[in-house]
Amino acid sequence: MSYQVLARKWRPRRFSELVGQEHVVRALSNALDGGRMHHAYLFTGTRGVGKTTIARIFAKSINCERGASADPCGECAVCTAVDEGRFVDLLEIDAASNTGVDDVREVIENAQYAPTRGRYKVYLVDEVHMLSKNAFNALLKTLEEPPPHVVFLLATTDPQKLPVTVLSRCLKFNLKRLLPAQIEGQMRHILDAEKVTCEPEALAELARAADGSLRDGLSLLDQAIAYGDGAVRTGEVRTMLGTIARAEVVGLIEAIAAGDGASLLAEAARIEAFAPDFGTVLDDLAALLHRVQLRQLVPGFGGDDAAANAALDALAARLAPEDVQLCYQLAVSGRRDLPLAPDEITGFEMALLRMLAFRPLPEAAGSEVATPAGAAHGGAKPAAARAAPPVSEAAPVVGHALPATPSGPPDWEALIERAGLRGALGQLARHAVLRAREGDVLVLALPKQDLHLVVEPFTSQLEEKLSAAMDGTRVRVRFVAADADISASPAARAERARSEEQAAAAAAIDGDPLVQTLKRDFGARVLPQSIRTPESGP
Repeated sequence: MSYQVLARKWRPRRFSELVGQEHVVRALSNALDGGRMHHAYLFTGTRGVGKTTIARIFAKSINCERGASADPCGECAVCTAVDEGRFVDLLEIDAASNTGVDDVREVIENAQYAPTRGRYKVYLVDEVHMLSKNAFNALLKTLEEPPPHVVFLLATTDPQKLPVTVLSRCLKFNLKRLLPAQIEGQMRHILDAEKVTCEPEALAELARAADGSLRDGLSLLDQAIAYGDGAVRTGEVRTMLGTIARAEVVGLIEAIAAGDGASLLAEAARIEAFAPDFGTVLDDLAALLHRVQLRQLVPGFGGDDAAANAALDALAARLAPEDVQLCYQLAVSGRRDLPLAPDEITGFEMALLRMLAFRPLPEAAGSEVATPAGAAHGGAKPAAARAAPPVSEAAPVVGHALPATPSGPPDWEALIERAGLRGALGQLARHAVLRAREGDVLVLALPKQDLHLVVEPFTSQLEEKLSAAMDGTRVRVRFVAADADISASPAARAERARSEEQAAAAAAIDGDPLVQTLKRDFGARVLPQSIRTPESGP
C-alpha cells in the first residue's frame, strides 16, 4: 500500500514540530545544547501525546553525524536511519510484550558493547511499567552504573506502577494532554498541506473527541476523510462520532429551568433520535452549564460571539447559581454512571430527571417556599403549578390539634418525637421552627441558607408522618425563610444544652483537687477536646 496514515506521515521529526509539550522540549534542548545529558530519562503521559516521538528525536539529536544538538540535521545517514526505523543503535523494546527477566538480561548483556554506528546506544523501553518485578531488579543495576555510551529512554502511561528505585534514577518529564485548540490547529495545518477541504466546526468536533491525544485525533481525521470521500464535513463527522450540535442541549436546560418534565422528555427524545453517544451529550450539557456559570459569576466573561453570549445570559437569568452547580454535578455523575444503567437511554433520561427532581423549589412572594402539591404521586409539573396555594384563614381541626398559634417551641419538639422523625427528615424538622398554623397548613421557618433542602420526597414524607402523629388529621407543610437566626429550633436548643453540659464538665474537671495539684506541680494542662460528657460519647 502506498498510502500512509496521517499519524505516521505527520509524526514530528524535530523538536520544533512538536505540539503542546514546550516544557519538555525546552529542558531537553537546553541539556543537549549545553552537553548536560543524563543517562536515563522517563517520559510519562496518556496515549498519543508524544512520548516515543520525543524519545526518537532525542536519540537522533545525540547521534546526528553533524554533532549532538537540539536541532539534528535530518539529512545525514544516522538521522535518515532513525526516521525510517532502521538505526541499529536505537533499540526499541515493547515492555508489554517482553516483560520477563530474560528479555531484560539480554539488553543488559548487550549494553556493555560499544555502539555500531552512532556515539550512543539508545534503549527505548515503551510501556516500561509492564516489566515484571524481577525484570526491574535486573534493569536497576545497569541504571545505577550505566556504561558511558548508553542512554535509557523509558516511556509509560502509568508511572505509579514503577518502583521508586527506578524513578529515583531517571529524569522524569510529564507530558501534558493536548488542548482541543492545539489538536484542532494541527489538524488544520495538515489538511491545508494535504489540500483537503474541511468545515471548521467539523475539526472542532474531532478535536474534542480526541480527548487530549493528537494521535487519536489524527486517526479520527483519517476516518472522517474516508467517511466524507475526501472532505471533512460537520454533519458527517457528527454522524460518525455519534455527537450532536452543542446548541441541541440548550433545550434541555430550558426545560429544567422551567421545571417542565414533559418538555424535558420531549427534548431528550428529540436528541435520542440522532442516536448519539449519550456520554458525550452529558459532557456537552456540563460544558454548557460551565459557560452559564461563568456568565453569572465572572463579570465580563465571554467571547466575540454576541448571539452565543445572549443565549448564555438568557439561561443565566432563569437559573440560580446554586442550581447551575447542582445540574453540573448531576451531569458529571450521570456521565460516570452510564455503564451501570440498564441501557444508555435510561441512564441518560434518569440523569436529566435527577436534575429536575433535586432542583430546589423557587421562592414564592414573601420569601416563602411552597411545598409541591401531589408531586410524590404525579409527574413533574411546572414550577408555577407545583406551588401550594397559601391558606389565610385558620380552620378547625378534628383530633389531636395544635393551637392556631403555638404556645411555644417544647409543642413542635413533642410533635417531632410523636412522629418518629429520624435521619435526614428528622434533621430537617429539628432545624425548623413552627411559626403558625393556618388551617391544615403548618408554617415552618428555616434559615434561608437551608431552604434548598426542601425537596421531594422529604416534604411528602414529612406531611405523612406529621399527619399520622396528629391522629390521622391530614396536614400540609409550608416552609418560609426565617428573618433571623433561629435560636428556638429543637436543633439549636439541643446544641445549647450540649454546650452547657460540656462547659459544666470542663469546670468540674478544672476544679478537681487532683487536677489542680497536677497543674501546679507538673505543669499539666487539660485538653478541652478530650473532655467527654455521657451524651457526647467516647
